[in-house]
Amino acid sequence: MAERLSAEARRQALGGLSGWTDVQGRDAIGKTFVFKDFNEAFGFMTRAALVAEKMDHHPEWRNVYKTVEVVLSTHDAGGVTARDMALAKAMNAIAG
Repeated sequence: MAERLSAEARRQALGGLSGWTDVQGRDAIGKTFVFKDFNEAFGFMTRAALVAEKMDHHPEWRNVYKTVEVVLSTHDAGGVTARDMALAKAMNAIAG
């Protein structure tokens, strides 16, 4: 099982992840991605889903037209782990 990050490790990791922030009221991180249109947003979700499936680590997300809201937390660890940071980094790379 993945281990939750300490507050300091989490702060440092978030410092290197553009646009990701702590989710209020939860031990989770989140980001809102905004794309040119629905096609770009859905393409991002498709590519991110393939990466998430390979990692066996699945995001909570919501899509409305060109906007994708993502929340990451490792549920079996009860909070944010290195797996969340790795998926956040991959999502940033996919989004460009």
